[in-house]
Amino acid sequence: MKNLIWLLLLFPLLSAATEPFWSATGHRVIGRVAEVQLSAKARKMVDKLLGGQSLAEAATFADDIKSEPAFRKFSPWHYVNLLPQGTYQEVADHADGDIVKGITYCISVLKDKSTSEADQAFYLKLLIHFIGDLHQPLHVGRVEDRGGNKIQLQWFDRGTNLHRLWDSNLIEDYGMSYMELAENLPKWSKTKIREVQGGEVLDWVYEVRDVVNRIYDGVQSGDKLSYRYSYDWWPTVEDQLLRGGLRLAAVLNEIYD
Repeated sequence: MKNLIWLLLLFPLLSAATEPFWSATGHRVIGRVAEVQLSAKARKMVDKLLGGQSLAEAATFADDIKSEPAFRKFSPWHYVNLLPQGTYQEVADHADGDIVKGITYCISVLKDKSTSEADQAFYLKLLIHFIGDLHQPLHVGRVEDRGGNKIQLQWFDRGTNLHRLWDSNLIEDYGMSYMELAENLPKWSKTKIREVQGGEVLDWVYEVRDVVNRIYDGVQSGDKLSYRYSYDWWPTVEDQLLRGGLRLAAVLNEIYD
């Protein structure tokens, strides 16, 4: 009860955040978590390619370029739609790409020593963002409702949808900066960190899909949500942010070490 009262006092009224993506704050948290986990070699290469820009600053790049026609081909790389059960391979047509193909391609570019430095910097920024997107659960949503975009909800008496709720409302309305959030995430043991950083991209996709299934089971179109929902689901938000940052660091360390 004490924790619930604390959250009610901390949680501000609705912000104006309506971005259709894992909020800038969420992406920056993941970038910051990754940054402190980088090896010396990876840090040196990342600093060089980003021109001294932090991972947190670079984390929103793939959303920042969405409005440019030249970059619209990357739009499908932000998500993948899966069935509640079954495999990635069972989903129809990934011809335009998806988050799995996007992450895989970015990694291949960064490992290719013949790639120009400009391209390496570009695809590094995309990779930072897409690993973040993967850990926003509704980016592994269902095709019939466009990853929760068609599930209309009331959030503190204002209209939203399930995708936007998880993309921005929950984090932005919590009222902390990305540095505050990053510093206050749970502290995991080295053993658990190694465990979380293990596996391949598809393993992470299926893990997130399990979270998505629980999210779908816990809400219906038209629900009116507020403090109780945030209290129940905030530990999951923190968990996903932490997993995203730790895995981003593991990928970058593997590439550059």
